[in-house]
Order: sequence, then C-alpha cells, then structure tokens
Amino acid sequence: MPASPLPCGAHSLDLSRPNIMGILNVTPDSFSDGGQLYSRERLDLSKTLSAVDRMLIDGADIIDVGGESTRPGAADVSVQEELDRVIPVLEAISCRFDTVVSVDTSTAEVIAEAAGKGAGLINDVRALRRDGALQAAASTDLPVCLMHMQNQPKTMQVAPVYEDVVKDVLDFLADRTKVCEAAGIIGDRILIDPGFGFGKTLAHNLQLFKAIDQFVASGHPVLVGVSRKSMIGQMLGIDSPNQRVIGSVALAMLAAQRGAAILRVHDVKETKQALDAWSITTKED
Repeated sequence: MPASPLPCGAHSLDLSRPNIMGILNVTPDSFSDGGQLYSRERLDLSKTLSAVDRMLIDGADIIDVGGESTRPGAADVSVQEELDRVIPVLEAISCRFDTVVSVDTSTAEVIAEAAGKGAGLINDVRALRRDGALQAAASTDLPVCLMHMQNQPKTMQVAPVYEDVVKDVLDFLADRTKVCEAAGIIGDRILIDPGFGFGKTLAHNLQLFKAIDQFVASGHPVLVGVSRKSMIGQMLGIDSPNQRVIGSVALAMLAAQRGAAILRVHDVKETKQALDAWSITTKED
C-alpha cells in the first residue's frame, strides 16, 4: 500500500493504512439508505450534518457525498438537481468539519463546482467518461477514483458478459488511467475501483474480489465498495440490505487484508472496530 500521503485539497490521506469512506447519499432512492436524510420529501440539512458527525466520531476518514443514485435501474438525474442536492451539503460539511470530503459524481458541472466548495476527491463510477468530466476533473488538480461499470445503471445488470472479468476490468482501468494522465491528471493521484455490483453477476464479483491483490499490484490505491450490496445478499441469502452488516464488515476486512486502501461503507463504527481489532492482533511486539 502506498506510504506517501495523498493530497486531497486542504487535507491529505494516510494511505499506509486502510481508510474508511463513510457513505452519505443525499438522494431519495439509493438502494440501502435512500431517503433517510429526507423530511417531507426535502433533504434535511440538520439530519444530514448529524449523520456526518456520527460517522466521523465512529472513525470515518472520508465522507463520500453522492447526489445521483446508481443502483440497478436507477433513473437519470438532471445536472441542476444533482447540483442542488450536493453543493449545499458539501459547503456545510466543509465549514463545520475538518475532514476529507469526496464527491460521488460523473457530472462535469458538479465536479467543477465541488472543487471550489471544499471537495478533496472526485469519485466517479463512470471513470470520467461522461461529456466534459475528464477535462473538469483535470482542471481541479484533485485526486480521482476511476471505477469500472459495464453499461449504465438502468441496464448494467441485464445479463453482463465478460471474456475474462479480471483481465477485462484491469485493462479498462489501465486504459482510463492512461487517458487521465494524458489529460494532465498526475498518475499518483489516480485511484481505482473494480466496481463490485456494477454490471457483474455474483460469479464476476467473487472473481474480482479474489483478485484484489492484482488491482493493488497496479500501483494505484484501490477502493473497494461492497457494503450491503446484493452480492452479499446472494452469498448469505439475505434480502434486506440493512441485514447485511456482518457480511459487509467481513468483506471489508478481507479487502483490507488484501491491500485495499479505501473501504467505502455504510457501517462505519462496525468496520472501524474490525480494523482496530485486526491492527492490534497483528501488531509486532
């Protein structure tokens, strides 16, 4: 795992250890927690900031703000709607808390606006392929996380097919990394994410998970996001996302042991306790 701190705007991340990214979905329709921060069909800022405070107390290193649901079958969100959801929350977090805030977005206008409002990381499920996103990200000088997704959220789980899922995803991320570097994004500020659940069957997800060390070997910090996802439900026979906490923490631990630099999770406290227990039991005397 890289030892050098990752510059994230006014902050930095220590990538010599696994970092916890707390999920803050400011959407009404995300698969696990959609609408939880809403009151009378409007985002409740006070409730949102309380959620951020709790995640930071529980041990989050990063708060990941997302204003567009990318669950399977999710509807498109207009640029203005995403801006209206994300930017006020980002500003409020940046004013009140001393932490890295990442913005989970594929939209050029959101990337550009967020950079000026305190964002420290751009986290894009489309790997900067949406129109204008690459140029917008390059102009911010912020680190970027590139994720693999086959097709788009509306169609990504309709019979996904790969020749060799590990090789295909590695090749895609290597290609996108080269494109980003050619656009002026510094190579050591590029993170990668295999995209668990984004256009993959359970078999694909399991093959990718077993190959996390191959993604780590690329030299780019690896983000793993499996929290409460359907792959855990399918593995354990659990329909409700909220009942997948133990499976989520177990996979987060396994990902950390295989070299993942960032764990994107809903359950910060439980993940932090697991990481702390691992650290204590493996510490040399």
